[in-house]
Amino acid sequence: MLIACTVMIIDARAQLSVVVDTAQFVPGAPPEAQGSYRPGAGFLLARSDQGELRFKLFTYLRYLNTRGLEDGYTNAFGREFDLDPRNDIQLNKVNLQFMGWLRDRRFRYLAYVWTNNTAQGLGAQVVVGGNLTYRVHRALTVGGGINSLPGVRSTEGNFPYWLTLDNRLIAEEFFRPSYTMGLWVRGDVAKGVDYQLMIGNNLSQLGIDAGQLDDEISTFSAAIGWNPTTGEYGTRATFGDFEEHDRVATRVGAHFTTSDEDAQSQPDVQAPENVQLRLSDGSTIFTPGLFGEGTYIQKARYAMFSGDVGAKYKGFSIDAAFYQRAIGNLRGIGMDSLGIDRFEDTGYQVQASAMVVPKLVQLYAGFAAINGQYGDPSEWRTGLNIFPWKDQEVRFNLEYIQLTGSPVGGLSLPYVVGGTGSVVNLNFMMNL
Repeated sequence: MLIACTVMIIDARAQLSVVVDTAQFVPGAPPEAQGSYRPGAGFLLARSDQGELRFKLFTYLRYLNTRGLEDGYTNAFGREFDLDPRNDIQLNKVNLQFMGWLRDRRFRYLAYVWTNNTAQGLGAQVVVGGNLTYRVHRALTVGGGINSLPGVRSTEGNFPYWLTLDNRLIAEEFFRPSYTMGLWVRGDVAKGVDYQLMIGNNLSQLGIDAGQLDDEISTFSAAIGWNPTTGEYGTRATFGDFEEHDRVATRVGAHFTTSDEDAQSQPDVQAPENVQLRLSDGSTIFTPGLFGEGTYIQKARYAMFSGDVGAKYKGFSIDAAFYQRAIGNLRGIGMDSLGIDRFEDTGYQVQASAMVVPKLVQLYAGFAAINGQYGDPSEWRTGLNIFPWKDQEVRFNLEYIQLTGSPVGGLSLPYVVGGTGSVVNLNFMMNL
């Protein structure tokens, strides 16, 4: 996954945050020697008056046990599917990143190699990509390349500083847009107020070549966040209160995404880490014959709104999000006779956490539900994070998930489409 090239420097009282680009020196810090390491910014490989090159590594080892799931499910159309339980150990992902600036400290680059090792042999399991950005002003940075559409909070650039490890609750995974190539702007317009705007090729370009895209650029995503009490919300405005704020930090966010999609530009069902247009029973809307013999949706328009709120104080946090999605403008074969003109779904999720031992042990829990036309899936989960070196760059994660009719899944994720029952996963992560 893409990792934003910024780090957050928090003062000792966790009341002030300053976003520092990796292209810049940390104010007040001594000059960095070649080979030195900075948390969140990786290792400095080279620096001169012409530019800088840094290296970062993200990877994690996972044990996954899904034998607590039922061995099959029936979708909303009465079709039965078998599920294959898993009990395996995987070096799940590896992300090698090279980043820095060239000629001008405001001109920055990111290049990476990303692998989804659980699905080797399928399409788009090894990705070479990146992006270029130029900071005009604190209120305006322009960029182009591969980026996440900022349609929900977890795609604003805060990965991997989540409570969970490299997987979302099923509501956010079901509704969210994904990663694509495009152009964007972002910035801070006032103290505690930031925005992102992006236009892209489609909802997810992983596994999609240029010839599969249509001839229109119709994907647009926007996000705005406000931190009214302290003007910040911790490291990359993410989940949990690792910093242990001594004043109540609050956040309010809003997101909107729209995109015209067709069957050809939707990734294959086994493509990793992307969001297809699914019904709430997990069925992909572009499946031929899904609604009856001879029916086939070829084009559709996705529109989704998401809002979120959160608060942090003395190691405790609570965050909630609401989602509303409409898939309309359906065009295809045999659809007029069915009387179906749109699909509408809503959902929500809540996550809470506590640092039971400061900087060392964190407990969390979450609940998510989707209210859909073709089913009402839900989940609850609880987990434990241990930070052995009292920083967020290395951690152990243990998680228990209880699912009811999951509408999403994938080989890299701990849940599967149609899954009902329990899942356990244990992880060891490094984000150097």
